[in-house]
Amino acid sequence: MPSVTEFQHPSSSHDSSAAPAAPGDSAGPVRGGFTSTRFVLVEPSHPGNVGAAARAVKTMGFSRLVLVAPRVANVQSDPEAVAMASGADDVLACAHVVPSLGDALNGVQWSIALTARAREYGPPQLSPRAAAAQARGHAAQGEIALVFGNERTGLSNEDVERCSVLAHIPANPAYSSLNLAQAIQVLSYELRIAYLETADSGATGSVDPDASPRAASDEIERMYVHLENALIALDFLDPVNPKKLMSRLRRLFARSGLEREEVNIVRGIAKHILLKVKPSGK
Repeated sequence: MPSVTEFQHPSSSHDSSAAPAAPGDSAGPVRGGFTSTRFVLVEPSHPGNVGAAARAVKTMGFSRLVLVAPRVANVQSDPEAVAMASGADDVLACAHVVPSLGDALNGVQWSIALTARAREYGPPQLSPRAAAAQARGHAAQGEIALVFGNERTGLSNEDVERCSVLAHIPANPAYSSLNLAQAIQVLSYELRIAYLETADSGATGSVDPDASPRAASDEIERMYVHLENALIALDFLDPVNPKKLMSRLRRLFARSGLEREEVNIVRGIAKHILLKVKPSGK
């Protein structure tokens, strides 16, 4: 039985009689969320998957690919990756390589974690179509990201908890094994449809354009560190036996959709807790 990392050779499915570029295609005018959306691959193992991911992204009019600690060094120039990119060499060559998911999400205000299995804790779960509908509003206001895990193990719980929502592709339960590039193709297609519908209708998406700015991922992560330190100082959180407290708090805050001012309020509370419980003379 073929494994999830085996592909059809790109030449067998390549259509040389492609239709003219539509808005959002790399060769056509780029607009809306196409420029504010990044696709993040966490620790991809196989160069062919990275190349196929670049192809999937480009076919739907996107171009921003971020690779978190890929197993193969210089994977952008690997022959297998280039072959599987099948004309998306520009997207592949411009892929940004970073050491951690935190770096990949720097400046991102909203993100989707793609997962093949349910998680006990984590952000709210949506279908790909519902996630795309929400994405179009957030992409109009700032940077968003779609996060995909390693081919074999997927995303860790810690990675999932860094994201705003979770999406699951409702594949055939009797055989739900999706190739990484196939999953990217499904989500990028849903995003493309949502973005073009927004552009054609003149709508702004589901997010209020007058709402306060959403907090970026790195700002939220610093808030969690600050809050955790304050809870430890209060003896409310035992670092030796945390009992999923921070995971539950992450889920709570993920449901609310934190604005930058709200993050500052939580950090202000944490700061004053730390000042109050700080031993005198230190």
